Amino acid sequence: MSIRQQVMVLYLKSSALDTGVVAWAFYDGTGKTSHMSGDQAEVPYKTGLHALRDGWRLIQASPLVTHAQGSEFQTDYLKYEFFFEKLVEDDS
Repeated sequence: MSIRQQVMVLYLKSSALDTGVVAWAFYDGTGKTSHMSGDQAEVPYKTGLHALRDGWRLIQASPLVTHAQGSEFQTDYLKYEFFFEKLVEDDS
């Protein structure tokens, strides 16, 4: 058996892990599932905290960056990005 990595990226409403998920992506290093970003209708977890409680390990959180004055309400990239990983046994 070998260990493979699964990676999940959650974009949250704010920098707090207990806020809601607004977008996500999932990548499966085992090859057992094949997903593209945005191809799932159901959010995988309600919050980042729910992912932690399910065994996902947080490996990166976005740094907090202050908005430039006057741009607080402009649409831009999703800035509250959190990377999670789970190591799973693969019997291939």
